[in-house]
Amino acid sequence: MDIVVTDSEKFVISKIANAARIMGMECYIIGGFVRDKLLHRNTKDMDVVCTGDGIALAHETAKQFDRPPMVHFFKNFGTAQIKILLKDEKMSDDSSVCEQIFEIEFVGARKESYNFDSRNPIVSPGTIDDDQKRRDFTINALAVSLRSHDYGKLIDPFNGLADLKNRIIKTPLEPGVTFSDDPLRMMRAIRFASQLNFTIEQKTLVAIEENAERIKIISKERIADELNKIILSSKPSVGFDLLFKTRLLHLIFPQMAALSGAEYIDGKGHKDYLYHTIQVLDNISENTDDLWLRWVAVLHDIAKPATKRFEEGHGWTFHGHEVVGGRMVPKIFSQLKLPQNEKMRFVRKMVELHLRPISLTKENITDSAIRRLIFDAGDDLESLFKLCKADITSKNKNKVKRYLENFELVQKRCAEVEEKDHIRNWQPPVTGEMIMNFFKLAPGREVGIIKNAIREAILDGQIPNEYDAAYAFMIEQGRLLGLSI
Repeated sequence: MDIVVTDSEKFVISKIANAARIMGMECYIIGGFVRDKLLHRNTKDMDVVCTGDGIALAHETAKQFDRPPMVHFFKNFGTAQIKILLKDEKMSDDSSVCEQIFEIEFVGARKESYNFDSRNPIVSPGTIDDDQKRRDFTINALAVSLRSHDYGKLIDPFNGLADLKNRIIKTPLEPGVTFSDDPLRMMRAIRFASQLNFTIEQKTLVAIEENAERIKIISKERIADELNKIILSSKPSVGFDLLFKTRLLHLIFPQMAALSGAEYIDGKGHKDYLYHTIQVLDNISENTDDLWLRWVAVLHDIAKPATKRFEEGHGWTFHGHEVVGGRMVPKIFSQLKLPQNEKMRFVRKMVELHLRPISLTKENITDSAIRRLIFDAGDDLESLFKLCKADITSKNKNKVKRYLENFELVQKRCAEVEEKDHIRNWQPPVTGEMIMNFFKLAPGREVGIIKNAIREAILDGQIPNEYDAAYAFMIEQGRLLGLSI
């Protein structure tokens, strides 16, 4: 396996090496940059470790550039960071230039030891050998020398290169100690397996299960960050399957773990909704990189355990699971320390609406039903359809084909009704202020009743979406309420 770097990356590396020579330091590139370059993956950052003061090396490196970048440093941690704008020619017919911000982090080589109740290490200066021993996995302990006498040499004390070739994740030292010291590494192992499509070595996997309870000392924010990275991986099901089998999922996200298992009564059973959910997540991941739409896939059936009932002569039902699931979204986001903002509201809205397009494929589609779907979904209608298509997990190809054709029919009708009625993000032509002025009302219940009646009448097709019709309907509704005109 060869390390393949761009011309601009070579240029930056030469500046770091020159700075290290001036400072009289040993210096190495270590970790993710080396791993990803051996895998021929793009990367936007680089970790540099030196035998000495990493902050001083960062400042000296910055001086090597014609326009020295700002050095951001953190004395308490002994780390520093600079950002460089890299420009490389794309390998394409138009030979255009690709630009990206490249982050370089500097730190002195160190040794670490841990207290049982904390993942924050006790740090002391060390050698490159000490620094590689403290790394989480063999594939992340690979280093490249920037020293003059062995420039470019791969330093691989734990056979990380072989593990990279064999697509194996394992720890440099005893996995039980590695995970007990820093339990977040358990989630990182699973995240790398999901991102890289690697296999976790059996001994390492067993150690994750044995140390799962240690995850409780990790902050919810760090757990959520790793969970989001798993969700954003190319095949998230790999990560969630491992989280479930190691019982980490039961500890960090019990509502999702509760989806597992199929139950049978009188020969009638239901799906294992955990594995249905992660298949839906894989399906939607083929069509979107939107983290929050992927979260919708994770949560769309989250209330099925709470709403599960067995009805004699009928079988299993999950009535109202979309409504109950919508109510669960803010609580789960709060529990996982995810944002309580428009992202959460988008996820809740999609969970609550996810059955609507399906119901429209099972009945004669009225313009009224289509208008209501367009109005309720607004700008998120396309996202809703992506979810609904991803939600088809049947192994029966004819059934899948039939469902997809029905969804395409609903999408076509939505386009036709929207072109005719302009309902998306629509506001009724008569406002609350107009109602108050006409009837000489203060803000109150009657204004809301009339405004809602106008909206419902337009959505139902009772009156056209026009000012004159809505104004006349307003007067009629006022009379029914006994308001003076």
